[in-house]
Amino acid sequence: MASSSSTPTPRTATPPSRSAPTSAAARAPISTARTNLRQVADTFDSPAQALVAFERVHGAAMRPGPAPLTDTERAAAQARTSPPTAEPEPPYPQPETVPAYAADAGDHDALLEAFLDAHGDWEKWRTWSDETTHAIHESQTLRIERVHEAHPRETAWTIAAYETPVSDRMWVLTATGATPAPVLQELLDHLADGDGWDTAVGAPVDEKTVAATTQPLSEAGWKHTVDGRWIGWTSPAGDAGVRFDAFAAQHPSQNLATWTVWAGPDPDRPAWALTASPHTPSSLLADLSETLAHGTGTGRTNTARRPRSVRLRPSPPAISPPATGHTISRGL
Repeated sequence: MASSSSTPTPRTATPPSRSAPTSAAARAPISTARTNLRQVADTFDSPAQALVAFERVHGAAMRPGPAPLTDTERAAAQARTSPPTAEPEPPYPQPETVPAYAADAGDHDALLEAFLDAHGDWEKWRTWSDETTHAIHESQTLRIERVHEAHPRETAWTIAAYETPVSDRMWVLTATGATPAPVLQELLDHLADGDGWDTAVGAPVDEKTVAATTQPLSEAGWKHTVDGRWIGWTSPAGDAGVRFDAFAAQHPSQNLATWTVWAGPDPDRPAWALTASPHTPSSLLADLSETLAHGTGTGRTNTARRPRSVRLRPSPPAISPPATGHTISRGL
């Protein structure tokens, strides 16, 4: 065994390796560190001899297999194998039974298609634009205009009635795009029954007519108020109501919005609204009042919904008096 000294170098505290050192050199030295001097402990003619000597000196510290994982390696392995912890998603709004005026709008186009399929005395007409569909009764005295992509607060439905196919309009009713499905279904059912389509054009809207129209609301405990020209009925929760405009009722020839049905936090900016002119049949309005007072529908428990992207479009043209034959223009 040869021993020699080298130039003093700083001491390096290196723990013994758990695997025997290997070298491509023919002569493999083993060095040991003592104080601040590095000494060559032995030299060997082959790596095999060096491995035997290393095992003899450090055998107590040697273990079979790979070296244990460090803390960093263990954390990295756990991160690779453990599934990521997903953040809890907000609960999806669950359907529940709500008053008809608070129900979801549903699919208005599907309601119209079902109505036309079930009643052969109504015929669908397409205009030059795919944005609007007209449905006309075989008598040509009652017509529906449906605007397919109307904003929820814009007019999406217009229903107009005429005394004859070529006469002026007797009454008109409109509904916005967010009108609940139960309310709209009640309206279509009344049109299908054909009960009370016509009305006495020259007859004024008197107190008796108003009382008959709103009787279901009064019986259901809706609050009755009078504020100047406005007479109102508001739901017990204050989130829906019916307003009667006494001034508009005195000008029936102008077809002003005499009746307004609304729901939402504010009657001046409702979530949806339905308006009707003075000579709208009282039986139709009474059926709508009954639906508001006692009808139910499907709504959602979570009312904070993501705003829907909508495309604003101009208000549809007014329904014009019908013409004879089967030629349809832009408006009804």
